[in-house]
Amino acid sequence: MDVFYARSNQFRIIFKIYSTHLNISRSITKKMGSKLTPEERKLKLSPLLSNRWYLVDGRDAIKKEFLFKNFNEAFGFMSRVALFAEKMDHHPEWFNVYNKVQITLSSHDVDGLSNRDIKLASFMDTAEKMFLESVE
Repeated sequence: MDVFYARSNQFRIIFKIYSTHLNISRSITKKMGSKLTPEERKLKLSPLLSNRWYLVDGRDAIKKEFLFKNFNEAFGFMSRVALFAEKMDHHPEWFNVYNKVQITLSSHDVDGLSNRDIKLASFMDTAEKMFLESVE
């Protein structure tokens, strides 16, 4: 009886943890949003595509290369983006060599572009302009 009771309590604990995880997963999914619709893509991607962002071949993602005067400027830009991205809980794929920062955006939770990618890309464009103006 004691063994059955112990296993029964373990099952209850595991079940509670699992069901809590499911509820958290559902709320996170709702928070993340959804993939851009064709209408949203036309409307929201257009300003980004006219500002050096481009669609990635074979993947529902956008990419841009940012160029700065030196590594310090590139790293300063990356730091600003990192703080904003962390607040959004949306992290870019990026690659940095000296004064170049290549960034790819796609929402893995929806397997494609979402409003969060648009928001982060727009922030990056604004940050780039502000950063370049402030260091001149």
